[in-house]
Amino acid sequence: MHHHHHHNSITSATDEQPHIGNYRLQKTIGKGNFAKVKLARHVLTGREVAVKIIDKTQLNPTSLQKLFREVRIMKILNHPNIVKLFEVIETEKTLYLVMEYASGGEVFDYLVAHGRMKEKEARAKFRQIVSAVQYCHQKYIVHRDLKAENLLLDGDMNIKIADFGFSNEFTVGNKLDEFCGSPPYAAPELFQGKKYDGPEVDVWSLGVILYTLVSGSLPFDGQNLKELRERVLRGKYRIPFYMSTDCENLLKKLLVLNPIKRGSLEQIMKDRWMNVGHEEEELKPYTEPDPDFNDTKRIDIMVTMGFARDEINDALINQKYDEVMATYILLGRKPPEFEGGESLSGEPKERDKEEGKDSKPRSLRFTWSMKTTSSMDPNDMMREIRKVLDANNCDYEQKERFLLFCVHGDARQDSLVQWEMEVCSLPSLSLNGVRFKRISGTSIAFKNIASKIANELKL
Repeated sequence: MHHHHHHNSITSATDEQPHIGNYRLQKTIGKGNFAKVKLARHVLTGREVAVKIIDKTQLNPTSLQKLFREVRIMKILNHPNIVKLFEVIETEKTLYLVMEYASGGEVFDYLVAHGRMKEKEARAKFRQIVSAVQYCHQKYIVHRDLKAENLLLDGDMNIKIADFGFSNEFTVGNKLDEFCGSPPYAAPELFQGKKYDGPEVDVWSLGVILYTLVSGSLPFDGQNLKELRERVLRGKYRIPFYMSTDCENLLKKLLVLNPIKRGSLEQIMKDRWMNVGHEEEELKPYTEPDPDFNDTKRIDIMVTMGFARDEINDALINQKYDEVMATYILLGRKPPEFEGGESLSGEPKERDKEEGKDSKPRSLRFTWSMKTTSSMDPNDMMREIRKVLDANNCDYEQKERFLLFCVHGDARQDSLVQWEMEVCSLPSLSLNGVRFKRISGTSIAFKNIASKIANELKL
């Protein structure tokens, strides 16, 4: 064990928040069957991270194998639009994956709140997505679960692809046959149980994603799996009237029924729609920069924290994904923008007036994560929200004065949805808004209850 004594400066004020390694765990931002994701802060650098907590005791040998494959793959990937792994902490029963935190949430939630994107905005996002997926393919990795829920946005609205749980290495000529991913995004050959090489199933999913970004709805949908399968196998989808011909032509290269005729992403990068407004810089396969293992500024900071120079060098050269490597990587990332209420050390700032941070809502830069805006008093907005939640048989827990944790549906019928609702102020519009954030449950179930509530709010 290392003898770093750098944790003891933290005062008792934060003791109620649990730690794992050098991370102080904050709130749950995602839940799955055997895993949950928590927002956390790296106490040495103040950087925000997402910690995926996996209960190994719940996993059968196949799932464990898949989990270690996911970790192995995440260690290989280093691309600006792919969620980066920082540290792996393993105990007997639990695996903690410390990853980049994408504060902007899911593209899915963006589309629920906003409807479709203008093509220019969709293009900016899609170029990043294609760059990241093509990068995986050139490393012989397929994602196999590309969908709007696995595309996250960071604080600057850049795409971060997440969830490599279904990804796999592929070798040309050596086919895969497992059905992966989400049915609306799945390629026709998967529905037919055919074997596939790999990259071409990602290309189909990218077609579905492009369609969804530009139109705000899915190209193939159905009341049930049988209906959905029939539509995918027919391969016919509606072209909305507002879609440009260039975009339509690109979809024709992606949503191709015959996998052999589906374009490779290197071809797609040359497509006309992909490069509108980027004529000088046609999209090219990403080349990784040389690793930067001796940034003296970062190393000096780490030495003052109590790390030894040779141990820093060793962790980086051998890509150990331990606390040493993580601290080095995190120091190279920009610190979070503080939304008030916390100083660098994570301690609450001293207040003049002791009324607490609760007296007024958090202010947000993003107006888009808002479904509804209002000039009403935030306290009255909260009352209205609670009234509508009651009317829709939702359970909720008041986490903070302006933050509710809500639950709807029935776990036994697989319709359980959990989400957050928060009243925030939007300084840019001088209005208040209501932020919806899905925590768990299917995206369709969440979309249904969230839209119903948003529509009934009289704000």
